[in-house]
Parts: sequence; C-alpha cells; structure tokens
Amino acid sequence: MQLVPIMTQTNNPKTRLLLVEDDEFMQAILEEILTANYQIDIRPDGLSALTFLQSGNIPDLIISDLNTPNMNGLELIEQLKVSDFFHSLPIMILSGEESSDKRIKCMDAGADDFVIKPFNPAELEARIKMVLRRAGKKLS
Repeated sequence: MQLVPIMTQTNNPKTRLLLVEDDEFMQAILEEILTANYQIDIRPDGLSALTFLQSGNIPDLIISDLNTPNMNGLELIEQLKVSDFFHSLPIMILSGEESSDKRIKCMDAGADDFVIKPFNPAELEARIKMVLRRAGKKLS
C-alpha cells in the first residue's frame, strides 16, 4: 500500500503560482511570461482551484481571473478568506473588468492586488514580487 503525502513537496526551489484562468490563450501567455521564474499550476476555474488546494497543493501566490465559470475570482477569494487553513494565501486578481466597483469588492474581500488586462508583463512581474514580499514569501 502506497501512502499519499498530505502536502505536495517539490525539489523545485521556484516560487509556486496557482493561475486560475479559463481562457486557454491567456493561460499560454501567462505560462510563457512566468514559467522562467516560477513554478506554474493552472486551473480553469475557482472550484477546481479550491479542489487543488484542498488536495494539499499550496502555492505561494494565487493569480485568478475575475470571470471564471463554476466559481469566479471574487467567490474564490471569499471561500479562501473564511478558511482557517487558506485565509493567509496571497491572492491577485487579473481581469479585463475595469469597473472600480469590482476592484473595490475584490480588495475588500481580501485580494492583495488587482491587475487589469491587457497588462505589461514587466509590471505584472513587479506586482507579483510586491505581493510576495508583503506576504513574507521568499522569492526564488
């Protein structure tokens, strides 16, 4: 009988990012931009991201699109922030939604940053580093 570890361990020293994005084109762009400096896991919606987390896969940062099926970015933030285990995970919203009201709702719910698409890749990377520093995460 093989035992399954509760927490996923990796020998990869890269900082782990969980991308929650349903658009395959945007998944490819983000992976291309970030894979050199980060270990990337991608889930298409908040519900599958939550399942991934509950399976013991704990990233250093979650970057979520606001408008995903099954559970959107705001709902994911709300679920994580009420959890005793996941409430301290840093979350960044990456969205084409330019509504100030949506940004405020996400930040009030617990998002650590909100980046509007289209984005400058260098600015996205700078914001990722800023959120990780604020969260006390070691940058690789």
